Amino acid sequence: MRMILGLAIAAFVAACAQQPSASSEACAAPAEERAVAQLYFGRNIGTELGVDDAEWAAFVDSEISPRFPDGLTVDDVDGQWRDTQTGGLVREPSKRVTLVLSNEAADRAALDQIADAYKAQFQQQAVMLVVERSCVSFE
Repeated sequence: MRMILGLAIAAFVAACAQQPSASSEACAAPAEERAVAQLYFGRNIGTELGVDDAEWAAFVDSEISPRFPDGLTVDDVDGQWRDTQTGGLVREPSKRVTLVLSNEAADRAALDQIADAYKAQFQQQAVMLVVERSCVSFE
């Protein structure tokens, strides 16, 4: 029994040593550790560009900016993904929105609302969301 317990403890310690925690590296002042979210929005509807610049700007104004009034960054990117319905590879122009979250729990709900609104308004299968911890400062 002691041998099994000893092996279990050794395995746990080894696993912990391999898993760096989010706070294992302190942020250098004046930076603070914050969650940073990136949302990726495909612009095709079917095989054609369906979300034009005016529609995108209106979506940002009505759905994203009111939920994140402190600011955001929008980039044009090229996306590639596998269509879950056809299995085919899809390449399309996309938008990436980067946001620094101030209240991670509440902001996650807002991110979900934004993704749901985009999928419904523009007949999209998905909006990709990536959330990472970063050292952030505004200098």
